[in-house]
Amino acid sequence: MRILKRTCLLSLLTALFACLAFLPAQAEILTSATSLYVCQKVAPLLETELDELGVDLGNPIFIRIFKESRELELWVQQDEEYRLFKTYAICNLSGKLGPKLREGDEQGPEGFYAVSERQLNPNSQYHLSFDIGYPNTYDKLHGRTGSALMIHGDCISVGCFAMTDSRIEEIYTLAQEALRNGQGFFRVHIFPFRMTEANMKKHRKSKWFSFWQNLKEGYDYFEQTKMPPQINVKGKRYVCEPDYTETAGNQRRINQIYN
Repeated sequence: MRILKRTCLLSLLTALFACLAFLPAQAEILTSATSLYVCQKVAPLLETELDELGVDLGNPIFIRIFKESRELELWVQQDEEYRLFKTYAICNLSGKLGPKLREGDEQGPEGFYAVSERQLNPNSQYHLSFDIGYPNTYDKLHGRTGSALMIHGDCISVGCFAMTDSRIEEIYTLAQEALRNGQGFFRVHIFPFRMTEANMKKHRKSKWFSFWQNLKEGYDYFEQTKMPPQINVKGKRYVCEPDYTETAGNQRRINQIYN
């Protein structure tokens, strides 16, 4: 937010106050000494970079991960679309292309996930982290098992997405401030690769091709609209629909309530 930008730049004390919370009742859930220190350290630079993009710290965010190229995209909403803020290199991930099937297979998941405030971990042994929400409804319907699949710091992975400490500090701060500012949850879409026609043709002989065709529906929806779809599961398939809760008008009403 513009107010947060001004206050974070005044002094470290003011920055600390700005990082405490828009919603005091959430502060205990969302913060720790580490996350507060990180916020006051990175918020001023993030504000400057976001301002160049024409968006604000605290706006809704959206994350896409591409396993083959080891990239994490972080998008920030402004008005009726999301704008790409940064593409972060993933320091480490484990497994092969294809979904996670069971606990202990060291695979990273693929699919559509959501992260709310309760999934943030400011006391992580990997600096900072958040649980992506695996297994989701689709995974459970297909008998897939596993738990504690994270995006976190450091560069160690056993099914998680390790970003390094410096990168997770930015990602975590953007997520934390979006949730504090009224975003109920943010979406994390995980793909095996960028789902272009050329890449789909390249991987057409994979046993996961039918599954990937289903994931491509969500990929294409966002590519065309720059708004993440509402993901439902019907007949053991993902179904993409317009997400009216993500409109800018609705977000402005939420901001008025919480600010």
